[in-house]
Amino acid sequence: MSATRYPLAATLFISVLLGACSPHSEVKQEAAADTDAPVKTHVFKDEVKTRQALTQVALGREAAELVIQNVTLLNVFTQEWLPAQDIVIAHNRIAWVGDTGTWPGETQSSYDANGLWAVPGFGESHKHIESSYLTPEYEAALVIPHGNTWTVEGSHEISNVVGNRNAEFWLEAERKGSTLKIFPAIGSATPPTVYESGGGYYGYNEMRDFLTYDPRVVALGEVMDWSAVINADNGGHQRIWEMIEATYDYRGVVEGHGMNLTSQTDISAFAAAGLASDHEVRLADEGIEKLRRGVFLEIKQAGMDSLFPKLLDMGLKDWSNISVTTDDRDVFATLQLGSMDYNIRSAIDLGVPLEIAYQLGSYNTARHFNIDHLVGALAPGRYADVVLLSDPQTVAIERVYANGQLAADNGEYLLPIPEIDYPQWATDTMNVGRELIAADFVISAPEGRETVNAAVLEPFWFEPEFITMELPVAEDGTIKADPDAGLIKVAVVDRYHGTAAVSKMIWQNVGPKTPGSALASSQSHDLHNIWTMGNDDYAMALAANTVAEMGGGWALVNDGKVVARVQLDIGGLMTARPVNEVAAEMENLHHQADKMVWINANGLPERMRFAFLTAAPWKWQLVAPYEGNPVGLVDVTTGNTHAIIW
Repeated sequence: MSATRYPLAATLFISVLLGACSPHSEVKQEAAADTDAPVKTHVFKDEVKTRQALTQVALGREAAELVIQNVTLLNVFTQEWLPAQDIVIAHNRIAWVGDTGTWPGETQSSYDANGLWAVPGFGESHKHIESSYLTPEYEAALVIPHGNTWTVEGSHEISNVVGNRNAEFWLEAERKGSTLKIFPAIGSATPPTVYESGGGYYGYNEMRDFLTYDPRVVALGEVMDWSAVINADNGGHQRIWEMIEATYDYRGVVEGHGMNLTSQTDISAFAAAGLASDHEVRLADEGIEKLRRGVFLEIKQAGMDSLFPKLLDMGLKDWSNISVTTDDRDVFATLQLGSMDYNIRSAIDLGVPLEIAYQLGSYNTARHFNIDHLVGALAPGRYADVVLLSDPQTVAIERVYANGQLAADNGEYLLPIPEIDYPQWATDTMNVGRELIAADFVISAPEGRETVNAAVLEPFWFEPEFITMELPVAEDGTIKADPDAGLIKVAVVDRYHGTAAVSKMIWQNVGPKTPGSALASSQSHDLHNIWTMGNDDYAMALAANTVAEMGGGWALVNDGKVVARVQLDIGGLMTARPVNEVAAEMENLHHQADKMVWINANGLPERMRFAFLTAAPWKWQLVAPYEGNPVGLVDVTTGNTHAIIW
């Protein structure tokens, strides 16, 4: 008789069973029974308690708080519109979804949505709330009427200011009652490069601590320092790979920043490094090659026009690795354009099928960040974030429910805004060290020279070398701005170390022509020192001092006087004030700028807040002075430095 061959699992089961019946097992059981140790009962956390309660509501054993009745519902799992559906809501979540009138339970209230279409609350795959200029509780009032109920926050703006308080900052508003759910992606650019230092430094331990601090922390925010990723001799190599390793160790998502990485070799290296997404796709072929290599695309409005028609032409069947997002959009622009509703509408206008367009703004992002059990779909267990539309083709929003509460009706935000007493670590962040004076912005020539060679940059200069110009020396021995020739003076002021350190140089093709003028801001991605540019040293000092005195923001000087300011007193990046108040300050800033004459511009050069980035594809950049480089001009890909005049 041959021996019977059992599968491995069966063999293990039999072994366990026999072990349980062995004399040794009996001894152990008796010993356990004789002990007087109390039995410890496991205490469930809030998430499980909520789901236990939802189960009872779904079965009709407990009452619901609200039922949205008779709506046409978008099912993002099957890409179909289901007519005559009810959405049963309790405990801020969806408990049941199905045919109208068939749920067996009772409800406290109901809303007849006959004639309306329901889609999931929109979610940002990549956004810097800091760029809206609003703190999270006021951001909620801005974007929820546009359908946004959750955001993956790319937090390396505030991270460079408040350091290890980063996640705490982002989660506070929700803890105080805000219905905008924020999922922090911890800022990898903290600091952006080894040539910069601010209020934070993140390596392995810091990233681990963030990921274990709260389950809403979902990712490592866009890895931007590509040179540090690929070059072992780069001073930032160790730090950035520590953060990547910690993210893998604690099961987060590693986000990427792939600007100008367009060749198959670069894209393959990008994906091989584990950088799972890119929000900087500009070219259709670039987007397709990244998509083919498994990179999740987070497409901004500017990238849609070329990419989406080409994807439609090639007959792409699976759009699940694509999302739409806004990235950076300030309060004034959002009031004019919209938020994610604008991006979804743009996708629809380009021919993306309705069902897919709404997935681009919800479910796809939720899956990418492993939070699809919480957001991104109108399904049981998810937060009751329901956007009711009168016309899905135009994204015409009638009502928005967030966490089961009616949060917006016909564009009006209805919920109270929680009062948050922001602590000193968030409000007292300007440490320039002293009041700046005109002499801080003087560029002195070597004695006896009539001309000098000067290193010159301009906004978004990506070339391998800076521009070299021969410039005249003024009678007082200094180098002046020459707006008529398109030349302006630009400076970066260290706001972190109390040294009043200033770097300055000549830039071209930007800045005010109007005499006695300057513009300054502490919005200076990504480190957020104060930058100022102008044609007058006194005006530059006045603008920078005004920004510092406000605790951060924007200041515009015309004819030696401050004519507009926007106060951003939380981290020097945001403000805890009503949407319309902040938007009015931005509108006035633009209005006052429109009265002035600008080099190569018809108004405020607001994009200067992005002109000091040190990520790919930037090479030469002006940063605050640091040890070994008192003038601050550095090639951020190599660490090479250079004089500003010689």
